[in-house]
Amino acid sequence: MNNIIPRSQRGVTLIELMVVIAIAAILMVIAVPSYTSMTQQFRVQAEINGFAKDLQFARASAIEQGLPVTICASADGATCLGTTTWNTGWIIFPDPTASATPAAGVTFLRIQKSFVGTDTFVADSAASSVTYSRDGFTTGLPGTGTVTFTLHTATTNTAATQCLALIKTGRQQVQSSGTGACT
Repeated sequence: MNNIIPRSQRGVTLIELMVVIAIAAILMVIAVPSYTSMTQQFRVQAEINGFAKDLQFARASAIEQGLPVTICASADGATCLGTTTWNTGWIIFPDPTASATPAAGVTFLRIQKSFVGTDTFVADSAASSVTYSRDGFTTGLPGTGTVTFTLHTATTNTAATQCLALIKTGRQQVQSSGTGACT
């Protein structure tokens, strides 16, 4: 009997295996950076849209309740930080005196915890809080009355940068890097 194995029953040669590994490595080098960038863009869009939704909620609550409602940066979910850094989280609460400080025993309307990653979310114009009046307009915005909240990824992927521009009338607009005041 002949001990020669027919071609259809042979295994993969080392050369064939090395070619497949080389092709897979090339594809990984191309695909992984694109995947990382895309993942960052989706995460940042979700974070900025969540903030926009909470601003809309605060505005609607102020109109519905007929009294001022404030949203402010908060690290502990109970007090306002008084800083322009918003990636630590924020709280929304009724604010009848429009003091941008939660009163003792206040019932918070919403509490947002800090971002899980190391993204930075900062407001310009020293905006540490936004208060909506009972008619839905913002009150006490510093500077020109327009505040831009800028959200950057930890590695500063400019393609993923998102901003939210808020004006005195309560109108907000989400912007991508390079549009409006978003840099």
